[in-house]
Amino acid sequence: MSIQANILVVDDEESMRDSCRQTLSRDGNRVEVAENGSKGLTMLAAGSFDIVILDLKMPGLSGMEVLKKIRQDDPEAMVIVITGYATVESAVEAMKRGAYDFIPKPFTPDSLRTIVKRALDRRDLALENVLLRGELRASFGPEVIVSQSESMRKIEELVQKVGPTDSTVLVSGESGTGKELVARAIHRYSSRKDKPFVAVDCGSLVENLFESELFGHVKGSFTGATATKYGRFELANGGTLFFDEIGNIGINIQTKLLRVLQEREITKVGSAQIIKVDVRIVAATNKDLRKAVETETFREDLFYRLSVVPITLPALRERRDDIPLLADYFLKKYNTKRKKNIRAISDRAMNALIEYDWPGNVRELENAIERAIVLAENDTVKPSDLLYYGLSVETPSRPDTDTAEPHRLVDVEKEHIAKALKMFNGHKGKTAKWLGIDRKTLRSKLVRYAVE
Repeated sequence: MSIQANILVVDDEESMRDSCRQTLSRDGNRVEVAENGSKGLTMLAAGSFDIVILDLKMPGLSGMEVLKKIRQDDPEAMVIVITGYATVESAVEAMKRGAYDFIPKPFTPDSLRTIVKRALDRRDLALENVLLRGELRASFGPEVIVSQSESMRKIEELVQKVGPTDSTVLVSGESGTGKELVARAIHRYSSRKDKPFVAVDCGSLVENLFESELFGHVKGSFTGATATKYGRFELANGGTLFFDEIGNIGINIQTKLLRVLQEREITKVGSAQIIKVDVRIVAATNKDLRKAVETETFREDLFYRLSVVPITLPALRERRDDIPLLADYFLKKYNTKRKKNIRAISDRAMNALIEYDWPGNVRELENAIERAIVLAENDTVKPSDLLYYGLSVETPSRPDTDTAEPHRLVDVEKEHIAKALKMFNGHKGKTAKWLGIDRKTLRSKLVRYAVE
């Protein structure tokens, strides 16, 4: 039976502790007990619990004092208070101090199960709020796969086949090809679609905090750990955990991640408490992980564990017949978002889009269309509206006519990149963001065009 929740029962009566443990364990929960408040706090400091069932009246440290400490250390904790001295005043006071609910002694096994089930549902809602606050649901690109090419049709078929399984998937492709979009599609086709989809950007997390981000930490486990924190595995429990650019993680984290994939359990930083997790893993990379295995910068066993089902996305330049479809999709999307009424993209502008190599792929195309919509002065996107993004077939001084002499795209792109770099005083990060490409792509272009 899979573990539903980690529960701690703090009560000075042995019969009550045993009764709660037996009742809740039958439902697949992992239940631990403490005979007083001090031991309960020690166990909470060492581990992680979804629900705490706490007796209000105990010798030594009172239930109210324990409740106050729990709320300070873990604001998201679900605490159910129990008392054999049921007074409305004590129950109300406990709930004012942050308890989820109360249950008076004596109570039946069914009433205990009911209130625990409600607390778990509330906890799931609390985790969703953590997801939203952390902006973990952010994504790039279209919300659906927009394509008419044969290569993408085959990928869609594969996504539909693998989605309902729990197989681990490795999505490969250049930056901006839609790897996260494919991961989200896999999640939507799965039985986990009503559970969280949590993304981990392996390229943006600081190495020494990576373990805390993945597994969480307990209060006081390191400098700055002022409260207990949920890790991404806990937030994704029951759903899908997406590792974006997994090739960027170090060997140390690779080893720990491999263990989690094998054992399906984690421990928070600073804790010895084992937490069972049930997540489906989808990873993505723009690197050649086979070469990384050969150079011993990526573990071979982790590579094979991740690539049970490999999916390779083609670059946009390899499926140019999708560019008009994508451009029209983004035109409609950003017309609505920017409250504009751009009706079409001119033939010459569309030809410029199709001829361009799109080093930033679909993401770069989306940025280009959004900016063109903002800049367009009438109801049609012209080549001159694309000039600022290195896409135009003509210079600003030339009219948008069929008689205008075309310029080579590489020359226009080189000039535009140089101007953008100058505009941002040589700041490559800001320049790349404004151009709609990543820093790596910008660096390669600067070398290619010998732009200082």
